[in-house]
Amino acid sequence: MKRIAVIDVGKTNAKLALVDGATLEEVAVLTRPNRVRPSPPWPHFELEGHWTFFLDGLRAFHADHGVDAISITTHGASATLIGHDGQALPMLDYEHTGPDVIAAQYDAIRPSFAETGSPRLPMGLNVGAQLHWMLHADSGLRGRIQTIVTYPQYWGYRLTGVAATDVTSLGCHTDLWNPHTGQFSGLVDRLGIRDLMAPARRSSDVLGPITASVATATGLAPDTPVVCGIHDSNASLYPHLLGRSGAFSVVSTGTWVIAMAMNGSAARLDPARDTLVNVNALGDPVPTARFMGGREFELIRAGRDITVTDQDRTRAHDLMLMPAVEPGTGPFAGHAHAWSRPPSTPGEEMVALSWYLALMTDTCLGLTGASGPTVIEGPFARNADYLSMLAAIRPAGVEVAASSTGTSVGAALLCLGAQSGVATRSIPAPDTSVLQSYADRWRRAVAKHTGG
Repeated sequence: MKRIAVIDVGKTNAKLALVDGATLEEVAVLTRPNRVRPSPPWPHFELEGHWTFFLDGLRAFHADHGVDAISITTHGASATLIGHDGQALPMLDYEHTGPDVIAAQYDAIRPSFAETGSPRLPMGLNVGAQLHWMLHADSGLRGRIQTIVTYPQYWGYRLTGVAATDVTSLGCHTDLWNPHTGQFSGLVDRLGIRDLMAPARRSSDVLGPITASVATATGLAPDTPVVCGIHDSNASLYPHLLGRSGAFSVVSTGTWVIAMAMNGSAARLDPARDTLVNVNALGDPVPTARFMGGREFELIRAGRDITVTDQDRTRAHDLMLMPAVEPGTGPFAGHAHAWSRPPSTPGEEMVALSWYLALMTDTCLGLTGASGPTVIEGPFARNADYLSMLAAIRPAGVEVAASSTGTSVGAALLCLGAQSGVATRSIPAPDTSVLQSYADRWRRAVAKHTGG
């Protein structure tokens, strides 16, 4: 199999990538913003615009390079309701606050953390809370639903006509899945939707070939296979899951920074600190912790293009950013961020921000019981200050992929069968004494700031 087209929808952007199956390199990429429409019945994603974009991109990719298979990866915390006419109802934006209005009613029926591994999250970050609120807000909604699919599988449904859910998306703090038994949780019965939930499948399962209408619209061969698809942070984990044994962790960075520990020490996960049990592409539970690191980076950077110098790094040695820039999630949720002193220069501010993000990542890794090397995936793998701090404080080492991997390549691997994983390169540890001292002082300052 030579070329795999990957539908890759993050919270900020939608992407169509073409991955070379031999080199695991992206040979073509198209992107568009992932906009939320504020119109009734609730804020919802622009699905039809994405669909036109994907079909146009598939047609162009096939004409220029050829497309042999299609895979899918998307952000989590999202499900799509398919009506009896086969069309999607408006897909709720998980950052809408509507579910908070009847949070007490939802809390009375949601399963325990021990059953689902899902922490209680605000807004619609628990898919179960989304469904509960939508069914409450629209009394006739249930009768209009034919089936419920998780978000990657919505695109699989559009491509093949086959409805499914996948274990990685169900295992992403939905409250709908028991990761220990590999079955739906009791919540699906309390919501009265068990008969509506599409069957749960492994991410690498082939849903089927594309429909005749998709083949006509794109020029792809009618027998082009489409795999079930995967939650995006698990797409980042998958290449390393294939190629490693023993203890290691993968940190997927983007809007969310998600730390996933494989074969680490036993951890007593604390749902109050935004830890959870994820489910990987093999169906196995994965201790996980996360925070909105990419969102925090953008909030502090505020769109500025800033150059960092060695002098900025020296000045930053006594400048600290306390959590949480995005206070709704993460291990220090509920606390407002603060600087130890006003930054002197934008460059100094950026260094301290990068170190903050590394220390927050280290905090998340500690909460999951992570041990062994840590692999950084996504945009933060290009942030030298972030990597230097993390390499200084993670004694088992920090690595990044030797070539581009990330979510698109992880999703493409679902089409390729057994692989040996991807090569990584180690990040050399810098002057550890200076950065370790900074880290120790930051932890003490954070404990004082948060009352912990």
